[in-house]
Amino acid sequence: MTFTENHLYFKHDNQSIYHDDFLATKIFPADSIDLIVTSPPYNVDIQYNSYNDEITYEMYLEFTREWISKAFEITKPDGRFCLNVPLDKNKGGQQSVCADITTISKQIGWKYHSTIIWNEQNISRRTAWGSWLSASAPYVIAPVEVIIVLFKESWKKLGGSRENNITREEFMQWTNGVWTFNGETKKRAGHPAPFPVELPRRCIKLFSFVGDTVLDPFSGSGSTLLACKENNRTGVGVEIDQHYCEVAKNRILTWGQITSPKRTRRRKVEN
Repeated sequence: MTFTENHLYFKHDNQSIYHDDFLATKIFPADSIDLIVTSPPYNVDIQYNSYNDEITYEMYLEFTREWISKAFEITKPDGRFCLNVPLDKNKGGQQSVCADITTISKQIGWKYHSTIIWNEQNISRRTAWGSWLSASAPYVIAPVEVIIVLFKESWKKLGGSRENNITREEFMQWTNGVWTFNGETKKRAGHPAPFPVELPRRCIKLFSFVGDTVLDPFSGSGSTLLACKENNRTGVGVEIDQHYCEVAKNRILTWGQITSPKRTRRRKVEN
């Protein structure tokens, strides 16, 4: 699939980064994307360079409706959508984020397939939430995130190369809807809210064929594109902030390699 070169920031082999606002972009024609894998802003006051991550919950849901509607338009009829969001939100009041976004997605036209629980093993160090040792007002907080799996019209993929690169062991493990692996560090990724490459890697290998076009409309530090690079997918990222475009570019160019005066060798990719 060929896209317009307007706002093209970087292209290397089959990986492209566009410096653009996904809501405003005109890069993608209708029915052109096989799989979307993304983790949008969570609205928990993370300090991004070019986005206000502390708006009202109502405004956040309206923003969510707008970009998910656009994602629906550009996805193929047999395309899939893997959306990494919080299970719920407690900062500034309890909100059922996963349930609300799933409802909005279905109203737009997406069909629901499943929800994967991501146990990132990030249990906060705290002594108490709400009332201590009392039933008066305890808070219950699950230290997990979710990946909502949606599709446009047909869950069965009818197009594409039909070539898979997932192993038997991966398929058996990943079709269990609880995934346990660590998150990514801000320092290593160069981004205030990165997700680990392991997350898009699993989604890409499980839900797309080799050669498919995979989009991340909030590409940030480029984790989805790195997973595409590893697994022979055409990766397309849209990022509103030029600094993060540069971060993603550098990660793509240096991913998995260490250069020394004597030789260049492959290193083990950390998740």
